[in-house]
Amino acid sequence: MPEPLLQVQGLVKHFPAGGWPKRRVVHAVDGVSFALYRGETLGLVGESGSGKTTVGRCILRLLEPTAGRILFDTRDITRLSGREWQQLRRRMQMVFQDPAGSLNPRFTTWRTLSEPYLRFHLLPKRDIRPAVIELLTNTGLQPADLDKYPHNFSGGQQQRIAVARALAPRPDLIVLDEPTASLDVSVRMQVIDLLERLQRDFDLSYLFISHDLSIIRHISHRTAVMYLGQLVEIGPTQELFRSPLHPYTRALLAAAPVPDPSLRRVRVALPGEVPSAINPPPGCRFHPRCELASSRCRCQAPELFHVSPSREVACHLAGDGLLEVGPVT
Repeated sequence: MPEPLLQVQGLVKHFPAGGWPKRRVVHAVDGVSFALYRGETLGLVGESGSGKTTVGRCILRLLEPTAGRILFDTRDITRLSGREWQQLRRRMQMVFQDPAGSLNPRFTTWRTLSEPYLRFHLLPKRDIRPAVIELLTNTGLQPADLDKYPHNFSGGQQQRIAVARALAPRPDLIVLDEPTASLDVSVRMQVIDLLERLQRDFDLSYLFISHDLSIIRHISHRTAVMYLGQLVEIGPTQELFRSPLHPYTRALLAAAPVPDPSLRRVRVALPGEVPSAINPPPGCRFHPRCELASSRCRCQAPELFHVSPSREVACHLAGDGLLEVGPVT
């Protein structure tokens, strides 16, 4: 088995929530662990507020983790600082959900794409312009776009510029945070096709954060499912979609629309609302909404364990062999 490019071990991120007399915190991420391999796309899915984006931002240290380790190419980046971190940071980039908001409105395309080369001293100045033009061509834009500003482009073109900017420092890992959420359906698939082609051409690894299960199924090699700050299931994408193990995963997949009206899904109704991240329930965090929950689920938190060499699930019922596994369609 090859060494993972990225290893997240027991990642915790809490945000202060104020309160008196006791200081309260938001449990945004609580003990998340997974690995990402070279050339792989790992999809990270879950409801809004599950902690997906926080995981991505902690990996790039846009947010400092509260606890845990993040190993990139076997080096613990949570312990790096100064120049050593800046040099390694070049190999890890991010594409944000809102392309317009992630681009400086005062920067031309030329300035946006040339800045990484200048910042990291990647090329002599005379070689930067040809490199930027090659980036534009690789992402479906034209050299004539160099002197334009973000407001001159459509949403899909803005996202292409954001992808090109992430590629400029020659990274190994790109964290994609809902990169197609603000785009039209036709443009969305163009961006997905672009990302797949760039991954093949540049041997990139993606952490693809999304709530769109159809895109996750299309682009991801493996999928990790989050609920209320914790991972509940990880496995090869096609296996996970065909036979989900965790009750929450089954409910999530059953709620997704299908393009064929002749197909009928067994709907899984989840009672209640997602509990507060300030005061998460004891035991399994999904137990207040799970019809299969037992007394053990209410008091003992399950840990991820291997049910097969490639699949992990955090569920007591799955561990005891009491969970019925089958397709959701």
